[in-house]
Amino acid sequence: MAIIDRFNDFVAQLDLPITRGEPPPMVAVVRLKGVIGSAGLGQRGLSISTLEGLLRKAFSRRVRAVALVINSPGGSAVQSSQIASLVRFYAEDKKIPVLAFTEDVAASGGYWLALAADEVYADPMSIVGSIGVIASSFGAHELLAKIGIERRIYTQGEHKSMLDPFRPEDPKDVARIGELQAEIHKQFIAYVKTRRALKLNADDATLFNGDIWTGERAKELGLVDGLGDMRTICRRKFGDDVRFMTIDRPMSWFQRRFGRFIPPGVSDDTGWAGDLIAAVEERAWWARFGL
Repeated sequence: MAIIDRFNDFVAQLDLPITRGEPPPMVAVVRLKGVIGSAGLGQRGLSISTLEGLLRKAFSRRVRAVALVINSPGGSAVQSSQIASLVRFYAEDKKIPVLAFTEDVAASGGYWLALAADEVYADPMSIVGSIGVIASSFGAHELLAKIGIERRIYTQGEHKSMLDPFRPEDPKDVARIGELQAEIHKQFIAYVKTRRALKLNADDATLFNGDIWTGERAKELGLVDGLGDMRTICRRKFGDDVRFMTIDRPMSWFQRRFGRFIPPGVSDDTGWAGDLIAAVEERAWWARFGL
């Protein structure tokens, strides 16, 4: 005992910090990259079905926060809303704060996802905003007429063939799709106002016209809380010893074996044609923002 006492006295004289064996703070990281929605995108898209397991896993850990790293040009309004609602459900159920960090772009549905966080941070050069609704199509009826093809379509219901690209555009169809978009836009605006509350620093005409801004300008408008990357912000909040645990989507055997030949998130069981179409569709979404 005398030896132990002398050793304890020696340690006390060194004035060393007392270590209680507490683990360093941990932050779970979920990367939300890509177009939102599963239609025509296979497993490339972000959807409630592809993300539910990842979010459940992230919030089931003993973490100080969950970080959403967002890089998305938008997509399905329904999927954006459902993913954001699921994030809020887990955050409130587990009492874990959520931080969002935008990378290249968090626009339209991508910004909707960011709104699920308690705090939103952007890179000064991120593209943020696009709080609006868009739909696109094409008109091929003149081409069909030139090559002698007659369009035949049979429906029950006056509006069943609305916006058929192989028939001349009907002003009534355009008006109807405008009504639907206005309803969705109204819900988008309401969610922004609910989540950002008194933080917004501009009028509705400025914020909700579908425009986009850099992260720096978005901060001035109150669309984000601050500027910075995930590691810098988390170290500031939780200390220099903070650790990050990335929650990834499980890969198929082919992706594990030949992963460097398959872009992240591409399913190897949908066929090369499906992946090619998905890649073209996704490329079109990113191109809207010059990316």
